[in-house]
Amino acid sequence: MRERGFSRKSLTRLKRTAGGILCSGRPVRTVDKVYNGDVITLRENDNDSAQPNPDLEISILFEDEHLAIFDKPLLMPCHESIKHRGDTLSNFFAAHCPGLTFRCINRLDRDTSGCVVVAKNRFCANAVQKSCRKIYYGICKDLHTGGGRICAPIARERESIIKRCVREDGQYAATTFCVTRRFGEYALCKFILETGRTHQIRCHMAYIGSPLVGDDMYGEGSELISRQALHCGEVRFIHPVTHEKLTISAPLPDDMKRIMDI
Repeated sequence: MRERGFSRKSLTRLKRTAGGILCSGRPVRTVDKVYNGDVITLRENDNDSAQPNPDLEISILFEDEHLAIFDKPLLMPCHESIKHRGDTLSNFFAAHCPGLTFRCINRLDRDTSGCVVVAKNRFCANAVQKSCRKIYYGICKDLHTGGGRICAPIARERESIIKRCVREDGQYAATTFCVTRRFGEYALCKFILETGRTHQIRCHMAYIGSPLVGDDMYGEGSELISRQALHCGEVRFIHPVTHEKLTISAPLPDDMKRIMDI
């Protein structure tokens, strides 16, 4: 089990769960011998705290018994908060997969749309987290280069609990980007994150003087779009059970397409 990717903490939790580890339907310990042909079943006690909301509509890009990948709409949070109850991705998941814990691999900001990977068990969550690669698309203004690599440490802005900034005492952060299309003074950029810091793309693009269009936290608002023009367009990872290399894509949302059309 350790070789298959289960952590020591996961194994301890399974051992303490009644019926957590079964061999051909019979409870076993981790020290018991097993033989060729035996079927090992692992059972976790899941308890999702979010209330199910079957009225929410979210596109499902991929799903099997282990994972689900959703195309999260813009302006929808992933998790519930004081201001958002019943209108989040976790509420949709609770209705779609009753009884399962919402294990979000790549949480997106409320205003960022696109691919969100959700694991249906703890093992898949740990395994996918290690191999998942995210590709984002964003629209910037006045970007005078065709691409590059931004390597600048990111720290929390001292006066804010949300906003980040580039500062010498921050955590290491690196972003690679390239322009895929230009239209007037705007450019559609492809971003690959080498690290996963909070607001990394938004903070880095503002740092080089080309913040995302509509980003009123790191740049300025725009009449063209009601949020920062940022979309998680693709996720790539190795399936933790089938070991298949998966690439799942989500199309650009209409509000970003509109900017390019204009």
